[in-house]
Amino acid sequence: MPWYSVYHPNLIDKAAIQFIKDAWRFRSKPILVVLDPQGKVVSPNAIYMMWIWGSNAFPFSTPREENLWREETWRLELLVDGIDQTIPNWIREGKYIFLYGGDDIEWIRKFTTAARQAAMAAKIPLEMVYVGKSNKREQVRRVMAAITAEKLSYCWEDLGMVWFFWTRLESMLFSKIQLGKADDHDIAMQEIKKLLSYDNVSGGWAVLANSSKVVVNGPGSTMLPTLVEYDLWKEHVPVKGYDLAFKDHHDKLHGIAHPCCRFEFPSTVGRIPDRMKCPECQRIMEKLTTFFCCHDDAHHGTIASI
Repeated sequence: MPWYSVYHPNLIDKAAIQFIKDAWRFRSKPILVVLDPQGKVVSPNAIYMMWIWGSNAFPFSTPREENLWREETWRLELLVDGIDQTIPNWIREGKYIFLYGGDDIEWIRKFTTAARQAAMAAKIPLEMVYVGKSNKREQVRRVMAAITAEKLSYCWEDLGMVWFFWTRLESMLFSKIQLGKADDHDIAMQEIKKLLSYDNVSGGWAVLANSSKVVVNGPGSTMLPTLVEYDLWKEHVPVKGYDLAFKDHHDKLHGIAHPCCRFEFPSTVGRIPDRMKCPECQRIMEKLTTFFCCHDDAHHGTIASI
C-alpha cells in the first residue's frame, strides 16, 4: 500500500485543506480516508474498522465494513478481542465472567464482594476484570492500585489496555454512525451504546457473560442490588441456571429504576449525529452543548446549554 507524507503542512494548498475539512469532516482527531487505485474514495474514515477488526478489515472499504458488521454477533470477544489473553482463556474454560468499570472504589468493593459471595453460594466458577473508564486516568490508576492491593479482582494494570478497550467501543459507535446505522435495532449496537452511556454516569457498571455469551449488562444501580438480593432469586438457579436467573431478577429491577443514558461527543470528532435514539427507551434523546473541565481529578465543572 503506497504511503505518502507531506514534508511540511504549509505545502498543502489552502483549497485542499478546506476540502479535507468540509468533504472529509476532518477536525483534529486523526482520520484515515481510503482511496482505491483509481483515486476513488472507498471509505471516508477506515480508522474505526481498523481499531475493531485490525487487518481483517482489509481492503478497508465501506462495503467491507458493512459485511464485517453483518457477520458480527453480540459476544464477549467483540468487547475484548486482542487486548489480553486472560479473558479468552476464561472463555475456553467455560467460566462466568464479569467485566466491570467505573471510578468509585467503594462501589467496586461492594460489587466484587457481592459477586464472589453469590458465585460461591451458586457454586459456579466466576472471574472478574476491571476495565476502568475512558477518562480520568489518574483516578483509574488509583482504583487499579486499590484493586490489586486488596485482591478484589483481576484488572488491566497497563493503562494502554484500558485505553484500547474504550477506543474500540467508541469506534464501534462511530463506525455505525458513519454507516448511517447507529439507531438500527441490532442487539450489538444497542448494548454497545448502553456501555458507552454507563461510562458517562457516576458509579459503576458491569457486564455478565457465560463463557462467550453476553447475558446482561447494566449500570451499578441495578447490577449491585441484583447480586445483593441473591436470596430472592437463588431458587431459580437450579432450573434456569445462574445466568438466566440473574438476568430475570436484574430486568425486574431495571424496569423499576429506568436508568438514563448519556453520550458525550468531543467537538474534535468530525461526524456527530444530528439525533440519536436512547438504547433503553428508543426515544429521541435531547441534544446539549457542554463545556467540560479538562483536569483529571475527582470533581469536574460542567456548563451545559440546550
